[in-house]
Amino acid sequence: MKTKTKTAGAQALPLNTILDGDCIEVMQSLPAESVDLVFADPPYNLQLRGDLQRPEGSQVDAVDDAWDQFASFAAYDAFTREWLAAARRLLKPGGAIWVIGSYHNIYRVGAALQDTGYWILNDVVWRKSNPMPNFRGKRFTNAHETMIWASKEEGGRYTFNYEALKALNDGLQMRSDWVLPLCTGQERLKTENGEKAHPTQKPEGLLHRVLVGSTNPGDVVLDPFFGTGTTGAVAKMLGRDFIGIEREAAYREVAEKRLASIRKYDREALAVSTSKRAAPRIPFGQLIERGMLRPGETLTSANGKAAAKVRADGTLVADNVTGSIHQVGAALEGAPSCNGWTYWCFKRDGKTIPIDILRQQIRAEMGDRPN
Repeated sequence: MKTKTKTAGAQALPLNTILDGDCIEVMQSLPAESVDLVFADPPYNLQLRGDLQRPEGSQVDAVDDAWDQFASFAAYDAFTREWLAAARRLLKPGGAIWVIGSYHNIYRVGAALQDTGYWILNDVVWRKSNPMPNFRGKRFTNAHETMIWASKEEGGRYTFNYEALKALNDGLQMRSDWVLPLCTGQERLKTENGEKAHPTQKPEGLLHRVLVGSTNPGDVVLDPFFGTGTTGAVAKMLGRDFIGIEREAAYREVAEKRLASIRKYDREALAVSTSKRAAPRIPFGQLIERGMLRPGETLTSANGKAAAKVRADGTLVADNVTGSIHQVGAALEGAPSCNGWTYWCFKRDGKTIPIDILRQQIRAEMGDRPN
């Protein structure tokens, strides 16, 4: 797998690499404020008691690995606080984290997130369309897991591609309950013996939604519990860089093979729908400063029924009403609000043109960089 590095301060960042070792120690060795997003699928501390069998007597392949076992809740809490603190140090000021868990651990993780300084933005329920049945019949079928999405700190300017998620959801706002299937069929990675390569492999569809919604191409995504590499695989396809940390050699081997077969989508396919709120803000006065419109020039409403004159300070005046393009438009229409950019027009060569055309021209010159 081709590896590239990015310099963070004086230290190179090992991009698109799976690092061997304890996640806390490895994170502490990486440069501060160097990653855009952390996706973490930590041990759930399932506290299993005895074997679980199906009704016909066969044994369920449950999570009983040593990495998921802790001596006590206190030990698990200490581990959680330590890795969360290490991850927070690595996040850029506008960075964010996703942590996934079950009822066994997610409430303890949520408290630790807040205690460590993160600011919770949402909890998202992953509702499994094909959950494992409850064989003992003593509890509800456990058909969901919970993800917590948090910014590095309160007021952080995190990435949220609202329009892209809305497009993924057939034009409807993306809700906080996601119905997606467990890994099955060809997506479920197997060992040479036909056994699951990892007991808690997450579906690529889940990571696709997370990364499309909360990162941009070229962002660096860190997964401190890399497993068999779902985060890295989806990041690579979507044109994001990743750093994986995994201490289990068997998982690293599977992940390396998996990543070697992944191809990045072409540049055009990586583009996603963007929100108008993400576009740079252009004051109306900038059109006056640049000579696109002149003081004294008359603007008319799109329906031609209202008119106002442009003033040198970027305000309008009409019928003894003075104010911004939005305020004057609202006053003339007797409306509580008005989008002046689409309401007002100017004339050139006998044609009536919305002033928003001039705003878009300036944005194009800026390369649509968000401010």
